[in-house]
Amino acid sequence: MKTIEDLLDEGVAGKRVFVRADLNVPLSGDTITDDGRIRAAVPTIAKLATAGAKVIVASHLGRPKGAPDPQFSLAPVAKRLGELLDKDVVFATDTVGESAQAAVSALAEGEVVLLENLRFNAGETAKDDAERGAFADQLAALADAYVGDGFGAVHRKHASVYDLPARLPHAAGGLIATEVGVLKKLTEDVARPYVVVLGGSKVSDKLGVIDHLLGKADRILIGGGMMFTFLKAQGHEVGGSLLQEDQIPAVKEYLQRAKDQGVEFVLPVDVVATDGFPDLKNPVATHPVTVSAEAIPGDLMGLDIGPESRKLFASKLADAATVFWNGPMGVFEHPDFAEGTRAVAQALIDSSAFTVVGGGDSAAAVRILGFDENAFGHISTGGGASLEYLEGKTLPGLAALED
Repeated sequence: MKTIEDLLDEGVAGKRVFVRADLNVPLSGDTITDDGRIRAAVPTIAKLATAGAKVIVASHLGRPKGAPDPQFSLAPVAKRLGELLDKDVVFATDTVGESAQAAVSALAEGEVVLLENLRFNAGETAKDDAERGAFADQLAALADAYVGDGFGAVHRKHASVYDLPARLPHAAGGLIATEVGVLKKLTEDVARPYVVVLGGSKVSDKLGVIDHLLGKADRILIGGGMMFTFLKAQGHEVGGSLLQEDQIPAVKEYLQRAKDQGVEFVLPVDVVATDGFPDLKNPVATHPVTVSAEAIPGDLMGLDIGPESRKLFASKLADAATVFWNGPMGVFEHPDFAEGTRAVAQALIDSSAFTVVGGGDSAAAVRILGFDENAFGHISTGGGASLEYLEGKTLPGLAALED
């Protein structure tokens, strides 16, 4: 796989370089609530601009339906990207239309343009190869070379991720190179004990990675909404907590396989519960109670791991040499249910292990709860991509960058 360093060695001055970044940041109106992905994209863009490239940055944001939708515009991102680069970033109001063509044509060496949301074009996410390819042809006409640096999108077979690299000289950006290097540390010659912490709402989202890691991890800790399906599979009552009953047979199988293979499965021993899901936009006190994980009352729903579980999880992380964490332990957006996630983050910091925070809500929680990002070994920009890599799947965006 050619890297951006190879591309720079060949010379990019005066060339139009298309950078597929992942600038899919959370927005509240026009306000960016977490700019982590933008900051992660800056080094590659800055390197190219400094070397005299005419830099064309493109990304998706949210899930528009293949047509322009103002609530998913990248305009606020262009402003923030300019602040982080300390230079003006031109914003094109379309991706391959008149605005994009004019903005790219006007670029001088070292200047940067951000195209409007790629998913405003149906061809970006089309299942039909010809439709996707036609959009990739339009994107390719804007550029002389391609740099793939949007790790959070490499598991998608989309035009700008998969089809476009085949049409241009291509290289992997610094962010993708870093992410792949880190994930190899989790899959090849792993330092042990290797502990995996999984949370989030749905167990179905994590079954693939659990299946793959059963033969690799020494210990798996389960929290978040998915813990209730595990507790139910063990025969415990979970009250009104989130439950995927259709996944119980699979969970029982994994618990048995873990036992047979000597993999330690650690489930919460207590949970923080209340009588209903809180209003996250109005985080007033919810009068939570701590109850045993083995008998959650029928009129309550669990929304976080409890204090004894936090101690248990911290003890199970203390001797780790490698830790991968994906998914919060509870509804961390509400202060009454954030302590489980906070405890796991702190345990990772306190550990001497190589620690990887697997993107998505876990990465957002680290920032929202005020932790120093540099205290972790690595914070991934791609939750879904990280999980699929650890499942052993081929990621289309990485395959497309191979020579």
